[in-house]
Amino acid sequence: MKVKRGSTTFLKVIIFLVGIAVLALCIWLPVIAVRDAKVHPDTAYFLIPFLVCAYGFCSAFSVALYQAYKLLTYIEKNNAFSELSIKSLQIIKKCAFTVIFLIVIGIVSLRVLAAVTDSDDAAGPTSLCLMGIVATSIFAAIVDALQKPLMHAADLKSNNK
Repeated sequence: MKVKRGSTTFLKVIIFLVGIAVLALCIWLPVIAVRDAKVHPDTAYFLIPFLVCAYGFCSAFSVALYQAYKLLTYIEKNNAFSELSIKSLQIIKKCAFTVIFLIVIGIVSLRVLAAVTDSDDAAGPTSLCLMGIVATSIFAAIVDALQKPLMHAADLKSNNK
């Protein structure tokens, strides 16, 4: 399977740029959280769980980006149907489930915060979180659909040797 080097290089650059954006978010996240805690001191106790979920999300997303980068490298070296690419896809799928779990924790804590503070209903942020869960679930399903033919092709390749 011949792959044009330009297409994989383009995807690697996109992954690198997204990784820089995630790193910038991780750097500015405490600043934003502290600023919000100063504006709303009655909910400042919510700062630590928010940061834990946010950094967990960023960590899982960064690992998935790194594995996608490795997968593109395997494709460039014509090792797309190898055990290494299957392992990368498995790690990406686990990261997607981790992100879903962290989003669910975020929804629960957002609902608890809305109930404790007697503030406005958190329907808007909750619906955004649910959309994130749907998008991540679709991504995990696509990765699973890619993983099955790769496993089959890798088995055929190993049987032919």
